[in-house]
Amino acid sequence: MENRMIVAGKSIEQWKREYPLLSEMMATKEVFWTNPGYAPIACAALSVTAEEIHEAEERLRRFAPFIQRAFPETAEAGGLIESPLVSIGKMQSELAARFAQEIPGRLLLKCDSHLPIAGSIKARGGIYEVLAHAEDLARKHGLLPADGDYAVFASDSYRELFSRYSIAVGSTGNLGLSIGIISAKLGFRVTVHMSADAKAWKKELLRAKGVQVIEYQSDYGKAVEEGRKQAEADPNCYFIDDENSRRLFLGYAVAARRLQKQLEEQQVVVDSEHPLFVYLPCGVGGGPGGVAYGLKLVYGDHVHCFFAEPTHSPCMLLGLMTGLHDQVAVQDFGIDNRTEADGLAVGRPSRFVGKVMESLLSGVYTVADEELYRLLRALRDSESVRLEPSALAGMPGPVRLLAHAAGQRYIDQHGLAGKLANATHIVWATGGSLVPAHIQEEYYAKGLQYDQSSI
Repeated sequence: MENRMIVAGKSIEQWKREYPLLSEMMATKEVFWTNPGYAPIACAALSVTAEEIHEAEERLRRFAPFIQRAFPETAEAGGLIESPLVSIGKMQSELAARFAQEIPGRLLLKCDSHLPIAGSIKARGGIYEVLAHAEDLARKHGLLPADGDYAVFASDSYRELFSRYSIAVGSTGNLGLSIGIISAKLGFRVTVHMSADAKAWKKELLRAKGVQVIEYQSDYGKAVEEGRKQAEADPNCYFIDDENSRRLFLGYAVAARRLQKQLEEQQVVVDSEHPLFVYLPCGVGGGPGGVAYGLKLVYGDHVHCFFAEPTHSPCMLLGLMTGLHDQVAVQDFGIDNRTEADGLAVGRPSRFVGKVMESLLSGVYTVADEELYRLLRALRDSESVRLEPSALAGMPGPVRLLAHAAGQRYIDQHGLAGKLANATHIVWATGGSLVPAHIQEEYYAKGLQYDQSSI
């Protein structure tokens, strides 16, 4: 049956011969892939400019007074939505012992899991796009504050204006949370179309914020499709397209400039002798793509970015490896797209992100759900940091790079072998702080169970 299946004009067997790694991916095994199209940034066609990212950063600064007023938990940061960057030396030792692989250099955790308001990396892109849309509407109605004080966006008159408009989005969970929370706070009518794999507690939290949640038995693709339909039927409805949104991408990309400042404050050097490796969990691609793109603009060839996906949802790897991007889905190759990593449960990648990152991404690897839970438990035990399963996808990145033959070839090819002692590895923790305590305990228990069963 498999041999008779045709995907993009080729049989499955033809695809396997052309891309031998595909056999392991179809068997949902953990794989490590380095990008043969990776090239120096000087050779890249940069479709998003540094000026655009700067403009996004400035827009977030303009809205800081509103954020501070609407969300008092951001007051200490002056209304900026930012997360800590912390050293996780104990977890570094844990990884080395667990996988019998030394990790030279320093291991850091970028805690987007603890971003204010939405508790995930989606707070960056999702909140940014809604704020940009609100600014557009205020400008259209002649309501931009003459004195430049955007705190007025928290007033009843602005809420009344935005209540005439609606926002729609399709989500597996975290993007829906960020869009729903900020949209409802501004006064928009907001609908989040959620796939079957979205966690129940995320749906309940959104409804408690006054957000309409529509559930589907199908996956992420169906949720996005229905969100688009809603927007097309209503001229006052704005659809946030996780697959193709430039604004989302820009919101994520601002993180790179913020990280640069944090690294400088911690006296972490990034240059030709001090390489930076960054490991980013990937679903449809917008969040990790925006962050990685921003980092490449800041650090050029001194930063090496890797995406991490579940073994059952390797959509970005499939799209990049074949060059087909959104013209191919994991289901086309018999991969079921069923994973406990709900934020990464995506069967078809963003073409926009795939094309943008074609020559800038160093590679992609996949992680089994069981490993996510084991690492979740280990991080909590070693560093007292609580994440959701999908946020652990970046954690085995340094081990995979150093232990896998393809990773070693990458290191040798780019002259990195003698510089690893000076390296900095950053695992991007994408979500978890809003997870209810009893759910966190269930996650931890699963990690413990998987660890015990492997003994």
